[in-house]
Amino acid sequence: MLKDSWGSTYDGRPTPQSDQEKIRERVWAGESLEQAMQAVSPDSYVKQKAEFLQNVSAVYRELLLLLGEEPDSSALKGTPDRIARFWDEFIHYEPGNIGTTFDSVQHDQMVVIKDIPFFSLCAHHLLPIVGVVHVGYLAADTIIGLSKIPRIVQKHAHRLQLQEQLANDVATELMEHVPDALGVGVYIEARHFCMSMRGIRSEGSMVTSVMKGNFQQLEVKTEFFTMAGVG
Repeated sequence: MLKDSWGSTYDGRPTPQSDQEKIRERVWAGESLEQAMQAVSPDSYVKQKAEFLQNVSAVYRELLLLLGEEPDSSALKGTPDRIARFWDEFIHYEPGNIGTTFDSVQHDQMVVIKDIPFFSLCAHHLLPIVGVVHVGYLAADTIIGLSKIPRIVQKHAHRLQLQEQLANDVATELMEHVPDALGVGVYIEARHFCMSMRGIRSEGSMVTSVMKGNFQQLEVKTEFFTMAGVG
């Protein structure tokens, strides 16, 4: 059960719970998804978590055998279980409360948070993507809490991703939480290990950007790039 089927209460995809509405209410009240799931349906939560870890561990044990390795050797003993726990932490990462907003003190003010570090996994090869994200928006009547933008970045990075999609996901969700924003800009620079570890085996960074609303105007985009220290 990876996140494509389990999902997250935050992104609207179904969780494996019969009490989904109760879980959603608790999450929006400030609890993490795991806290809400444990509170509403603890037996089901524990069972599904155990099944997830057991199934993923079994798959990786079989993979080690196919690679000619001995899973019960002193070096590899426990490795399938450790990998299963990694996938559980990665796929079921909880960003916490994202939706906190405040009244803006100044209309038409650009807000930029730069150098947000992230790692993700390439959807094509399951190899790491490591980089930084710069996010900016033009505030109107509402601003979002400072910590919420890195939380949005980490939420969408903790799934199998394409860098282009990650930039769009972050921009789209920020617009959802600050719907009166005059524009949003997201700029990502990252290294892809699928390029350095396989294929051409060459170092290099990939740069992507998404500009929505007023950020499509040259002067606004230029101000964003200058404040972020890129471009």
